[in-house]
Amino acid sequence: MKTVILCGGKGSRMGAKTEKIPKPLVEIGDKPVLWHIMKIYASQGFNEFVLCLGYNGEKIKAYFGENNSEKWSIEFVDTGLESSKSERIQKIKNFVDGKNFFLAYGDDLCNIDLKKLLGLHEKSKRVATITAVRVESPFGLVESNEKGEVVRFKEKPKLNHWMNGGYMVFNKKIFGYLGEGELEKEVFEKLVKEKQLMAFRHEGEWKTMNTLKDNIELNELWENNKAFWKVW
Repeated sequence: MKTVILCGGKGSRMGAKTEKIPKPLVEIGDKPVLWHIMKIYASQGFNEFVLCLGYNGEKIKAYFGENNSEKWSIEFVDTGLESSKSERIQKIKNFVDGKNFFLAYGDDLCNIDLKKLLGLHEKSKRVATITAVRVESPFGLVESNEKGEVVRFKEKPKLNHWMNGGYMVFNKKIFGYLGEGELEKEVFEKLVKEKQLMAFRHEGEWKTMNTLKDNIELNELWENNKAFWKVW
């Protein structure tokens, strides 16, 4: 079963880190974040990858040409510099076989059980299943009583809201929904209207790498042997 990973974004919020390399090659430890994502899949038995390239895509291809000690099967597809997520997925239609395929964003790390995700998708028989993760508050929360006494302080708690965590399964019918619209807007909204979108609720850990601060925090977790996504 193929795993498609979106690797085409510019990562402009990473500052100088992405001036010469694409965001998926920004390192955590001594390996690119893309390698970590692929390792999550491969460690659970899914080692066939299709990488949707864009900004500085040739550098991703060169990296794995020199560093594929894992012996993964990797196909590289140039999906354009300015393509939307929806357009990138449409361009790899001929590279996926079988009934279903995984789709992942190139900057999210998670201790997900991929077989449970796939199991829910297959049981539901819907077109798409996303992994829903809890939103973390960017602020600490203060709880006080009527006297004004602080009774509890929570540092950046998880809220009772869910968001797309970037680990998905699509049936090949998804290609009939893709086009010029955005994946998480027009495409998902249409799937919702047709009751063809499922959510796999992941109660474990998840973190994205959107900014330099995120990268620093992920490196600290790795260096201190607290990398929750290291499921291998």
